[in-house]
Amino acid sequence: MKKIQILGTGCSKCKLLMANAEEAVKTLGVEAAIEKVEKIQDIMKFGVMTTPALVVDGVVKSAGKVLSPEDIKKFMQDERKI
Repeated sequence: MKKIQILGTGCSKCKLLMANAEEAVKTLGVEAAIEKVEKIQDIMKFGVMTTPALVVDGVVKSAGKVLSPEDIKKFMQDERKI
């Protein structure tokens, strides 16, 4: 099962990234746990300075922008090929 984390303090962009991640998981039909990380201390552990950020299986894939569901699906599909 994939672990997807959305890093952000709760702004509208963070919420949109979360919704896009949920849509990407649903359309791919994969099992994934999606978690929202909102505490600044926890976000900083990832070395992220700008939010929102997308983390897949502990690896930061994007920071500072809202990815579309299609972009998120590409990251997840790339992970599955490895």
